[in-house]
Amino acid sequence: MICAYRIYSAVFMRFASRVQSRNVLRACHSNSAQNVQEFDALTEKYEELKKENESLIDKYKRALAETENMRKRSERLVEEAKTFAIQGFCKDLLEVADILDMALKSMEKEKMKDDSLKNLYEGINMTKSSLMKVFTKHGLVQIAPEGRKFDPNFHEAVYEVPVDQAEHPPGHVSHVLNVGYCLHTRPLRPAKVGVVSTK
Repeated sequence: MICAYRIYSAVFMRFASRVQSRNVLRACHSNSAQNVQEFDALTEKYEELKKENESLIDKYKRALAETENMRKRSERLVEEAKTFAIQGFCKDLLEVADILDMALKSMEKEKMKDDSLKNLYEGINMTKSSLMKVFTKHGLVQIAPEGRKFDPNFHEAVYEVPVDQAEHPPGHVSHVLNVGYCLHTRPLRPAKVGVVSTK
């Protein structure tokens, strides 16, 4: 009896499997038009989502690049602010340097007979030297361009020297009336110069 039951079970399972396969095939054939429409709709939706995703990725990359550029720009501005924060103070000290130069030029050490005048001269000279060391320490550099080509970024032409009276070629600085200064790479005060005429 158990044997007959097993045979009956096996036959029933085969039959059920075939019926199920046929039902699946029928369902597939009957729904194929609907499935094609659903597939097309899903494909279209996929393409839309893909384009939207690419657009979002592009916007993200641009925002990231813009943020990085802003960070770099901010860092550069902070560095420039640190570097050039003393610019106003340096301009004020240039007048002191000019006064010390005029004082030294007005006194001729060789003609001084009095020791107190010689000591005064030495004191002014030492003060000027100390001031120049401090300038150099903080990136303030003197521009004394005699003999160099005239550059309007660093020189201010006060007058022209005729070519036949000049020791330098045309377009070059012949005389320096007042030295200029640069703070790091930025001109703080142009040198006032006489330029050899190019005419």
